[in-house]
Amino acid sequence: MSLIVAFDQVSTVGLESSPVADALAGLRANEARYFKNKYDHVFTVEPAAEAGPAVEWVSRILAAERDITISSRPLEATAFQVENIRMAYVFYESGLSINVMYTVDDGGKRAVGFKLSDGMEVPPELAAFKFARQKSKLAGTIRGSYFVIKKEY
Repeated sequence: MSLIVAFDQVSTVGLESSPVADALAGLRANEARYFKNKYDHVFTVEPAAEAGPAVEWVSRILAAERDITISSRPLEATAFQVENIRMAYVFYESGLSINVMYTVDDGGKRAVGFKLSDGMEVPPELAAFKFARQKSKLAGTIRGSYFVIKKEY
């Protein structure tokens, strides 16, 4: 069952098992606001068990590009395309959000982004990355990092 992510009223629905559910919900709402403002796209998520292809695609890219396996349980995911960019998001129980931005055109930008919810520690599997901080009214302090995708997926 899909859930439209509202950014005017932040909800923890679907994220309740996370120890940082409020911050993760704010992070999810922050992404929803971005896509609504930039692309007029309504950001929806579904339980990870129902979003297998999105979770698998993100996991496959992490494993192939950097030999990363996320130890936290995925709670929700989504995959969609805006303009010529294929996007996927996975929200994990630990408070981690991973997104893949994959420009469909040859030579376009392709990257994996990591965002840590306010209050969560950097997971051991991402210890090699440096995280920059940004403030968000919806999510508090978000720490983020990324890497460029080299291969074709």
